[in-house]
Amino acid sequence: MDAALFAKMLSDKSVTDVTPFPVYFIEIEQLNAPARREKTRADMDSLHGGIDMIQISRLSFSYSRQPFIENMSFSVSEGEIFGFLGPSGAGKSTLQKILTGQLAGYGGTVRVLGREVNAHGRDFYERIGIDFEFPTLYEKLTGRQNLEFFGSLYAPPLRDIGQLLAGVELTHDADKKVAQYSRGMKSRLGFLRALINDPDILFLDEPTSGLDPANAHLMKQMILDEKARGKTVILTTHNMQDAQQLCDRVAFIVNGSIVALDTPHDLILQRGAASLRYTWREDGAEKSGECRLDRTGEDAQLQKLIAGGQLLTVHSAEPNLGDIFMEVTGRELQ
Repeated sequence: MDAALFAKMLSDKSVTDVTPFPVYFIEIEQLNAPARREKTRADMDSLHGGIDMIQISRLSFSYSRQPFIENMSFSVSEGEIFGFLGPSGAGKSTLQKILTGQLAGYGGTVRVLGREVNAHGRDFYERIGIDFEFPTLYEKLTGRQNLEFFGSLYAPPLRDIGQLLAGVELTHDADKKVAQYSRGMKSRLGFLRALINDPDILFLDEPTSGLDPANAHLMKQMILDEKARGKTVILTTHNMQDAQQLCDRVAFIVNGSIVALDTPHDLILQRGAASLRYTWREDGAEKSGECRLDRTGEDAQLQKLIAGGQLLTVHSAEPNLGDIFMEVTGRELQ
């Protein structure tokens, strides 16, 4: 986008709501040196040769004398959706800032794209995309102009803007000013901004927050589409349903430490037992019982009801990821 045109748009008096100058843009603009333009993705491919896109070993970090993150270790593979789950203040956002090079002064090893994160140069930001929970967009620009502008900060090749807008059903609103967008529309546009440079790693913070069920489903499908393209996704969320549906693995983070890490399916199988709930009628009243699904043969009452044909209803139930989080941490995810 032409700089003079951009300045003219920002001075347009037809929209009175002025978006604060995004911190993300300031960071990217500082990286936008001409020398970076000459770089290609092939130049960066030499940075990593294995399948681990992120490797963290014995990470520690503190904002004061009191440790905030302690002895944290994990790795994330190429094409994996990896979720950070934890209550507010657990360390999820701090961890994201370390992984994206926004926080230095940590202890231990943090390797992203094959190199210690604090040793990366300007080209590091060509390879990652970040979508904040509350997107920073230029409200005096249209949706399309926002994507064109942010795309101009990166070296080609870029993603096709028309295809991106169509993917989140914003084609018909692409030429409206963002000030006229709903919160859900802004969330979808912010997600597209993170995709514009075709990054290898996506850092997403509460991507479905504020979206209605239909748009949340659309957003989740877009995330799965990026996984299908081989992208690595780091997902921070309070939404257990999102984590269970999207993540290949999840890490429960509490008080700056990982207290559990596995696939959602295995966490549920290892720590939660499916149950069988049943009802019967006795002395004119409906009564109920429950037993573990793998121990139905040991439930004398159930066996008696089966033998006598007296069961009214039978339902199986298994815990969800939220139940497991509560069991492991003793806290609810809010």
